[in-house]
Amino acid sequence: MTNILIIAGEASGDLHGEKLMREINALDNSISFFGIGGEKMKSAGLKSFYSISDMAFLGFWEVIKHLPFIRKVKKELISVVIENNIKTVILIDYPGFNLNIAKKLKSIGVKIIYYISPQLWAWGQKRVEKVRKLVDKMIVIFEFEKTFYKTHGIDVEFSGHPLVDRLEEYTLLSKEDFYSKNNLDTSKEILLLLPGSRKQEISRIFPDVIKAAEKIANEYNMQIVVANPDNIEIESYSQFTSNIKFKVITGYNYELFTYSKFGIIKSGTSTIEAAIFLLPFIVVYKTSGITYTIGKSLIKLDNIAMANIIAGQNIVEELIQNDVSKENIYKTVKKYLDNNKMYVELKNSLSIVKEKVGVAGGSKKAAKIILKEINEN
Repeated sequence: MTNILIIAGEASGDLHGEKLMREINALDNSISFFGIGGEKMKSAGLKSFYSISDMAFLGFWEVIKHLPFIRKVKKELISVVIENNIKTVILIDYPGFNLNIAKKLKSIGVKIIYYISPQLWAWGQKRVEKVRKLVDKMIVIFEFEKTFYKTHGIDVEFSGHPLVDRLEEYTLLSKEDFYSKNNLDTSKEILLLLPGSRKQEISRIFPDVIKAAEKIANEYNMQIVVANPDNIEIESYSQFTSNIKFKVITGYNYELFTYSKFGIIKSGTSTIEAAIFLLPFIVVYKTSGITYTIGKSLIKLDNIAMANIIAGQNIVEELIQNDVSKENIYKTVKKYLDNNKMYVELKNSLSIVKEKVGVAGGSKKAAKIILKEINEN
């Protein structure tokens, strides 16, 4: 029996962590997993000490406020490693916490495998040096990341994006069944909202988004649907609005990406998913003033949306920080709904992202890389 520590701190990490765990156990069922994850990773056998909902800190100020809790979590995880004779840790994205705990784990002789790279190509050189010292094997999901890490002398392998695997395995409900199951109005197109997977994100982004969405829905005879992640309570949205009609749906994101007319989506993994499904959308992102100011001084990229970064060009429009307003969102979406040529061009351009994400098999390849590293311990 081999014990592994695995840490994911966000909804997307939980999704990819579950698939990775299942692929590892399909190849070697003697592996047991301890650590931090969400409901999906728990369903794959994770003995979870904290949930991703406990770890959902957004931005520098929020992290500072939660430092005592973060120290407590780190201390407990180190105890878990020692008590269960764990020799390998798999860190999934979530760099603020993961790179921090990696330092302590490395000092007690644990092999560090990083799956789904932190976006160091955006954050500059300091963190690259940190990764070189701490990470024994980096597994990346985009080809351009492999080139970046190799250039900086880091042991790296490319696996491919796990989202492609999930799409290959997923059985999509028909539009009729989906509408029926979720009591949607068949006479109206869907305006899809994804305001984030953390409560702080929702509190900052949703109020402007829902007001703009109401105006759009009324003008174009659409129905508003919020795609809700597993870790957020449905009631979380109602506190930010009154008398605006919208529906919250959990667990049918791929149907929503397929059957919606347009999306207003918070920057993150969801922008890649929307692009893969060729759903026309715009990106919104808003954080605390201090977090944005510090982040802007550190980030070396022109774009914030992963769909644009992967494509290497501005495909989808981005509204960031002070540009996130009811009027700006409304005007930006209206351009595409009023102009079918622009709408179709945006839809067609998203195929660039779909092509660059790659083919299926990424999770299994990552599992094989990880098992090889474990067997070399």
